[in-house]
Order: sequence, then structure tokens, then C-alpha cells
Amino acid sequence: MTTNSYNYKSTNQRWLTDVVVLDLTRYIAGPVCTRLLVEMGANVIKIEQPPYGDPNRSSRPRINRRAGAHIQQNRGKQSLCIDINTDSGSKLIRELVNHVDVVVENFSPGVMNNKGLGYETLAAIKPDIIMASISGFGQIGTLASQPCFDLVAQGYTGLMHMTGDPEGPPTPTGVTVADANAGVHAFAAIGHALFHRERTGEGTHLDIAMVDSLFHFQEEAIHSTSMDPNFVDMRSGQEHPSMSPAGTFQGPEGWITILCAEAQVRNLWNAIGQPQLAEDPRFDTNPHRIEHRSEIRQLIENWMATFNSDVEVLTELAEARVPAGPVLAPSDALTHPHFIERGLIRIVEDPLAGPVAIPAFPFRSTAPLPADEHETAALGQHNAEVLVGILGITHERLIELENEGIIASKDH
Repeated sequence: MTTNSYNYKSTNQRWLTDVVVLDLTRYIAGPVCTRLLVEMGANVIKIEQPPYGDPNRSSRPRINRRAGAHIQQNRGKQSLCIDINTDSGSKLIRELVNHVDVVVENFSPGVMNNKGLGYETLAAIKPDIIMASISGFGQIGTLASQPCFDLVAQGYTGLMHMTGDPEGPPTPTGVTVADANAGVHAFAAIGHALFHRERTGEGTHLDIAMVDSLFHFQEEAIHSTSMDPNFVDMRSGQEHPSMSPAGTFQGPEGWITILCAEAQVRNLWNAIGQPQLAEDPRFDTNPHRIEHRSEIRQLIENWMATFNSDVEVLTELAEARVPAGPVLAPSDALTHPHFIERGLIRIVEDPLAGPVAIPAFPFRSTAPLPADEHETAALGQHNAEVLVGILGITHERLIELENEGIIASKDH
């Protein structure tokens, strides 16, 4: 069941019809990528390691042994629970490669080669295979072999250095931005690789690194450092590093964001009832406004304090065409009218956990998008469907594989 009042069409015509993806990922970065591929209509076969499968399955919160993180990241994927650390298991994966278009993995560099599942091996089996390898530092480079998680990537890429109060410590973001961003980069790269293969018949190996993806976020500091010897790349706390007025301001109830480019500054002065500030030499240019940030903050927050609610403040700013908004907690999005109208929250009905709210697919299109009819698979639920239906393994051999511990399944 999907709750969505945004009136866009859905269709049974899948954008990625007949594209089969072998998903050897776990945790966040890889599953984000393959979740988006599912949304576009790809048939994703998720390989899970016995006896517990993707570690997301054991994350909290859980209802009836169903984890919310697993529902969000792995709905719509077939689950094949197979021990790829065994010769028999890795052999079955190699046999499946003949029947798929894309392989996605997020092991550390070299692990897939050690399992006999590296790109060169798979490309020898199916020359037009597209393989996306998602890792912390990438497949090559002096740090490639080092372990890396989201916070490590935030530290290396300057993101953490640029976040927080300048007088305080570097601060991590409140979400796994490196993992999720690498997953989205991989999703985009796979789409272009499929397009390239359509035109040339060639497969490719995509090397997607969390560090590369996050470093791409640096929209100002890198070029400014190379061009301006006086530029200081330092976090600026509540303030925007290079614009004013821009930042978070204390409202009557909570925090309110305002960001004014040159064209909107006069609108702000008009909104707070002080249009003469446009000619004030302290505030007439952006460099001057940056120099007098503390005075601007005092002016804005004193004005906000004259209202009874943040909504009243935001209404005044909206009428004056001042770019502004509330600082919402994620839970606020569940009831926010814009999120509801855009369909940004999905209420999915899980057979074990019941109704669960998750972020919806982030793309909109005038062309109909595939319908959301996805369910979360039990561990190994599709063992027979994949191994018997695709590889032609006999049911007797299927039982032998289970008895040998090569494949496994659970009803949750």
C-alpha cells in the first residue's frame, strides 16, 4: 500500500524491463544503489550470506524480526541465500553471471578476486557484463586497501572539517551521507554504462568510492584554495561560509534558515521593516555583510522575537520573497503538507512489521514511472526460483545444497 496524494502516473511498463542485476551488497551504500534500480523496474537478485543474511536484517528497530532498515533498502529484491565463501557457492554465482546484465558489490577491494568473482573473471564469462564496485577509497590508490566507513570518508574529504562551529571540533553529519551518496553515484553510473553498452555492446567495471563521491561535494573550497592565497577553508557554524545573511536563526519556537543572494537582500530588509539598511555601508555589499554578520543576526532575531510562532515569521518572509524555511526534524516530514503532496513519504505495508514509513523514490517524470508493488523478501525466499528457474538445478540438488550448508533460508 502506498500513500501518495501527488498525482503522477505509474505504469506496469518498467523502465529497466529485462535488466537483471546480481546484488552482492550489504549495509547501506550498495543496497541504496540496487534499491533505486528496483524502483526503475530492474529484476534484482540479492545474494545474502548464511546464516543471517544482510546485517541490515538485524538492525533496530524491528517488529516480528523485520528490521525497518532492511525494509527500506531491500524491498522488491529477490533473496538468494548462498555461501559465496565456498567453492560450490562461488561457482553458482559464476553460472548466474551468464543470465544477468549488472553485478553490484561493495566488498573491500580484492575480496571479489579472492572469491573467484572479480571483474576479469566475470567478464571472461560474459564480456558485456557491467560491474559496479562500491568501496571506501576505490579500487586503486594508496588507501585502497584500508578499511573505510562513512565517518572516515567524511573526515578524509573535508566534509567533517567544514561542518560544525569554528571554535569547536569537526562534526559528522547526522546521516550516513557517504554511504548513501556513493550508492546514488553508482546508480547513475550504471544507467550510463547500460546506455554505453546499448550503443557499443561493451561492458565495463565501474569503480565508485565513497571518498570520491563526497569530495565531489566540495563546491567552493577546492578552487578557492587554489586561486586565493588568503582563502581559509574553515567551518562556519550557523553561518554560510561565503554569503550573508545566510544561516540558521533563532525563531520564536525553533530554528529558521534564511539564505539571501544579492537579489533577495532588499526583500529581507523590507520584511523586517528596515528598508534603509539597503543603503547602510555596513550591509551594502556581501563582503561588508559578512564582516558585520553578528549585527545582522541580532537584527533578524530581534525581529523574529516579535512574533508568536515560527509559522508567522515564515509567512512574512514568504510574502516578501525571502528564501527561508524551518529546520525540520526528520519526523516532522511525516506530517508536513509539502512532503505529503509530493509523495515523499511512502507508507508500505510489510507482512511482518505492518505499516512502515520510508522515504519515497526521489525522481519525478512526465513519463510514467514503474508502479510500487514491492515486498521485502524473507531470507533465501527465492532460492528455488533463481537456482531452479534460472540455472535449471534439480529440486534434489537444491535439497543437497541446503543440507551441505551452501544455501539457507528462514521464514522472516
